[in-house]
Amino acid sequence: MSVDLAAAWIAVVGPSEKARDCWAGLITRWSEPHRRYHGIGHLSAVMLFLDEYGNHATDLDAVRLAAWYHDAIYDPRGVDNEERSAELAVDELGALGIPSDRVDEVVRLVRLTARHDPNDGDRNGELLNDADLMVLSSPPEAYVAYLNAIREEYAHVPDPEFRAGRAAVLESLLETPSVYRLAGLAPMEAVARRNMTAELSLLQSGPGSATPTDLVAGQPAEGEAAPAVADQHAAGPPGPPDH
Repeated sequence: MSVDLAAAWIAVVGPSEKARDCWAGLITRWSEPHRRYHGIGHLSAVMLFLDEYGNHATDLDAVRLAAWYHDAIYDPRGVDNEERSAELAVDELGALGIPSDRVDEVVRLVRLTARHDPNDGDRNGELLNDADLMVLSSPPEAYVAYLNAIREEYAHVPDPEFRAGRAAVLESLLETPSVYRLAGLAPMEAVARRNMTAELSLLQSGPGSATPTDLVAGQPAEGEAAPAVADQHAAGPPGPPDH
């Protein structure tokens, strides 16, 4: 399953030359070589999720635009990626003539991805949150590929610091009452928690005692099917949008 990113962009901003140039700039950003996970594959997977569950949103176009911008700026060494991405959205969407109230909602949603904790009833935030975290409920082999890609993005971080930082992220997610907010994703909640719990155990076991591939041993229980999750890794940049 694939998504036509050019068509998806045109559908929410229109086919103007300025929109085409903006699209090209975003695709260049999402195709940066340091993105091992947070690249075109992840963007495509988020868009596919929005196609499937978009009825949950109160402003689906705002959520789609927020998806385009939520990792538009991604520097693994940075601490303000979401804020800088939100500022980029203000500048570019304003220049495209997107209504200010929608731009405000896009900015709010982009900032929300920094903590993945939408308020109850925030239907736009819930949808984007679940789309962004869908990878956590991947089958074991895909989850391992995700872990390896994240580690590559943070190759500059020494192993002890990476383990501690990643463990803190997982603990924070596991402490939430529900990782996913959409009712239809209830079967995937257990899978995501199992994956994260196994990863956390691996991280806390110390270097040299286990490897990410050991997580593959945590296959779904007999008779339990793992959910289908779109590939979020190998994907090259798409062609330009047509007028």
